[in-house]
Amino acid sequence: MDVLNDIIQKTALSLFPIILRSLVLLLFTSIVAMILGMFLMLFLYGPNGTIHFGY
Repeated sequence: MDVLNDIIQKTALSLFPIILRSLVLLLFTSIVAMILGMFLMLFLYGPNGTIHFGY
């Protein structure tokens, strides 16, 4: 928790109200989780997928 507090204090997030800080951190966390989920899906199902080039 100390790391999170240091990040908030040393960035522009310290100027925002608590609710806006929470929304920004939630958005960042959801984007990171989505990227990790897509990477996991690509890692698991990528070798079995086919890619078709063309129109």
